[in-house]
Amino acid sequence: MTQPPVDDADVPRYWRELGLPGLVDVHVHFLPERVQAKVWAYFEAAETHYGSAWPIRYPLPDAERLQLLERLGVRAFPTLPYPHKAGMAAWLNDWSHAFADAHPQVLRSATFFPEPEAPHYVAEALDRGVRVFKVHVQVGAFDPRHPLLDPVWARLEVAGTPVVIHCGSGPLAGEHTGPEPMTGLLERYPRLQLVIAHLGMPEYREFLDLAERYERVHLDTTMFATDFTERLMPFDPADRPRLAALRDKVLLGSDFPSIPYPYAHQLEALHRLDLGEEWLRAVLWGNGARLFEVAG
Repeated sequence: MTQPPVDDADVPRYWRELGLPGLVDVHVHFLPERVQAKVWAYFEAAETHYGSAWPIRYPLPDAERLQLLERLGVRAFPTLPYPHKAGMAAWLNDWSHAFADAHPQVLRSATFFPEPEAPHYVAEALDRGVRVFKVHVQVGAFDPRHPLLDPVWARLEVAGTPVVIHCGSGPLAGEHTGPEPMTGLLERYPRLQLVIAHLGMPEYREFLDLAERYERVHLDTTMFATDFTERLMPFDPADRPRLAALRDKVLLGSDFPSIPYPYAHQLEALHRLDLGEEWLRAVLWGNGARLFEVAG
């Protein structure tokens, strides 16, 4: 039986023993320098926001973070930009486009915000070959059903481009977080290819419902089942069989670099769910490789 990694240096041994060519991580962030600095400043004050310290494990320059992901064996990952106000999305998309041009392992990423320009720059991103969009409902403080986004969702439903969406009420709730807005969105656009970030924490059960109900709704494991998250928003072990049954719809996510523990701990946390090696192989590589057409 394969043993979970004991530290980051042990991660390649782990995925090799599982018979994998590496990892596909669908929830990694690379942001413009001044935006990244503001994000990290927010986490440095995490005690105020979350009631718990959030020591960032990898506050490194871009080049060092890219090297670390390579050593870990993360073969493909996005940049996942997200705006907190109008007027940001288009230039975040331009930055992410240039970053992906420079680094072929990066899944070309883009974002959007409810504003009149959104249909135009989303269409432009699709024309430029974007492979994944990121939406952060809590940070953006908008309802995903906003009328200005109707043409965007309609276009993405047809395109089938995955959207990693942070829509659960954890680790902080927002006015428009939770399963109700997403249920309403999917009732309008049932063929959206959504990846629910953080497995929808803490509304795990309700987002499992959506993944079971809608063919193209997936879940990512970002921070899921880690010691940090289990202290704040524990997952009910009674729902593990449902998670096992959704094997082909669960994708590895980590939230690297802004995590308060080593990357290896995310893999250890998934391993100790005891859902079997076939489940792990699907989650750590197979599902992401299929969704994003990553060659083995």
